[in-house]
Amino acid sequence: MRKFEKISLEQFKKDTGLTEKEYELYSIPKRSTKYSAGYDFMALTDFTINPNEIKLIPTGIKADMNEDEVLMIYIRSSLGFKFNLRMCNQVGIIDKDYYNNKDNEGHIFVKIQNEGDKPKEFKQGENIVQGIFTKFLTVDNEDTIENERSGGFGSTNK
Repeated sequence: MRKFEKISLEQFKKDTGLTEKEYELYSIPKRSTKYSAGYDFMALTDFTINPNEIKLIPTGIKADMNEDEVLMIYIRSSLGFKFNLRMCNQVGIIDKDYYNNKDNEGHIFVKIQNEGDKPKEFKQGENIVQGIFTKFLTVDNEDTIENERSGGFGSTNK
């Protein structure tokens, strides 16, 4: 079972500073074509990323998935080719236990850098990144892990 959900309205307001009206306007990620691997995440509002600027962008989305899966987030190919935009961490890794964690419900953010020489404007509803669910393997001789996620970004090592 894997699914996308909107974060709660309360978390949305806290993380974005946006209103209930804007909360109602956006939708969960969808595939654009029958054979698309990636689910497109859309811009919540209009924004611009200027040359050499880095922008942290909330998606308003959280993802639940099977225990042997990960959601990988990539910049849309056209944004890299046409505008020289990239995600700061190249690929975002969203683990199963990021969903509904105690710090932020599992709200997925992306951090994008404009390495081009022109500003890139995004309109509300425009696709910005894509997410692909992937199965992963673990080693056979791994010790039992008792640790559980206790927060948001970078919390698995705490």
